[in-house]
Amino acid sequence: MFVIIGTIVVIISVLGGYLLSHGNMLALWQPYEFLIIFGGAIGAFIVANPPSVVKGSLRGLTGLFKGPAYGKQDYIDLLSMLYDLFSAMRKEGLLALEAHIEDPASSPIFSAYPRLIREHHLIDFTTDCLRLIVGGNMNPHELEALLDVELETHHAQAEAPSLAVAKVADALPGFGIVAAVLGIVTTMSQLGGDTSRIGEHIAGALVGTFLGILLSYGFVGPLAAAMEARAQEDGKAFECVKVALLSSLRGYNPMVAVEFGRKTLSSLTRPTFVNLEGHLKSAR
Repeated sequence: MFVIIGTIVVIISVLGGYLLSHGNMLALWQPYEFLIIFGGAIGAFIVANPPSVVKGSLRGLTGLFKGPAYGKQDYIDLLSMLYDLFSAMRKEGLLALEAHIEDPASSPIFSAYPRLIREHHLIDFTTDCLRLIVGGNMNPHELEALLDVELETHHAQAEAPSLAVAKVADALPGFGIVAAVLGIVTTMSQLGGDTSRIGEHIAGALVGTFLGILLSYGFVGPLAAAMEARAQEDGKAFECVKVALLSSLRGYNPMVAVEFGRKTLSSLTRPTFVNLEGHLKSAR
């Protein structure tokens, strides 16, 4: 919603100010300038990035017009699922988790949270961590170092689309200059002719520079920043799992362990302690 509102504000502010200063909207209609700038930027974007990043960028851009990947209820479910796993570990021992982590879809613990079980990356991360705890005989410090490396890789992969889009934003003013230079070349070929035509070509060249700068700082750059912020916010779920698992491995009881995980969440989506405790009590 805020992406749409911000975009509308940019358009109204720029075009409104132009019109109020007695500008002619038809002078901004330069389809060939659009073609040079957009075509050049999209082509460079495809050349610079592997297909996975290109597809991820498209998903990230469309995802901005939806809600975040995890809401407050999703985090309540995640913490509840971790609580159930830790309780099973405490009551039945580590080996009792093998059946759950080998086939999460048929596990009564994982399948009790159908929304989360569709998040394959998050479930795989959780089961891989539990697998290390069950069979790896690792101490908390060793596991924490390993999980930090995995999360660093995950965050870098999640933020790669936003970085790619940010580079497009950086390149757009340059493509605007390319369009302007080509417009000047066309203008020079008209010297000695109709002066009104020369003026139109100069205006078109200047529009190319204007479009490159506006698209960079008014649209594509902010979209890249929003994608990066969304990727960082969605990555909080993995941080929550990591901290809660390490707390459980250090010997804390299930309620305290999930409280450690809860503390890693953003204040905007973090459930309160009372809400989480009430949910856990009602689920027993």
